[in-house]
Amino acid sequence: MTRLYSLAYLSSHRCTPVETLRIAAQTGYPFVGLRLWPNAPGAPQQHLLDQPQALRETLAAQRDTGVGVFDLEIIRINADFDPHTWDALYDVGAQLQAKAILVAGDDPDEARLTANYARLCEVMQPYGMTADLEFMPWTEVKDAQAALRIVQGAGMPSNAGILVDALHFGRSTTTLDDIRAIPRQLLHYAQICDAEAGLHFSSAQMIHTARCERLLPGDGSIDVRGLFAALPADLPVSVEVVNFAREAHTPPTEWAAECLAASRPFTD
Repeated sequence: MTRLYSLAYLSSHRCTPVETLRIAAQTGYPFVGLRLWPNAPGAPQQHLLDQPQALRETLAAQRDTGVGVFDLEIIRINADFDPHTWDALYDVGAQLQAKAILVAGDDPDEARLTANYARLCEVMQPYGMTADLEFMPWTEVKDAQAALRIVQGAGMPSNAGILVDALHFGRSTTTLDDIRAIPRQLLHYAQICDAEAGLHFSSAQMIHTARCERLLPGDGSIDVRGLFAALPADLPVSVEVVNFAREAHTPPTEWAAECLAASRPFTD
């Protein structure tokens, strides 16, 4: 069965959306991921929102290359969450025909987080994208069980989803049985990378690895092969490997190709 691969934002963070699309076309990715909203105020992002010329150029690059946009980043649900904060993101996502938006949960009040996740799914419904809740051990959605509990508590909206990242699988209490327990309709894609596995890392260490120092699949100790054997065989794979030290000596196109080549033995 042929896998679909997406060049994740973190694997092409040095590039504009147009550059990302062209690199994906050159290196064999049918999709890309874009970070159009930063993961923290002032953090890196790709600029398309409220930039009509850049959006026109990106849409033209999509047409020229045939490469689609799989996911957009990022919506964070905190205590003061208002789903309409991201209206511009939904609109651009619909124009790009994106399939999903990545969602993080930062609210320690799980009941409120659950209610706000349900609100998000409702607001996003007309735009044709799924709201994929990613568990990350330093957030308030720490493992796959928590993500499933929240999505089920929200009433399993038709556009709900759970995003599995190999890094967070390897550094949370999530087991392969927890992965197998996620209903198929909630899985739209998964992210692949590697790192040292374990539960002994501080939040600062986990964040640093996630944003700066992931490893190519096979270069760490996470059970990447077991994880992707537990996930559906037809699940699209987002190749998410950011490593500042390695990238300093590797041009973006070469890095994208290297990341895909390293991922295939674990997913094909």
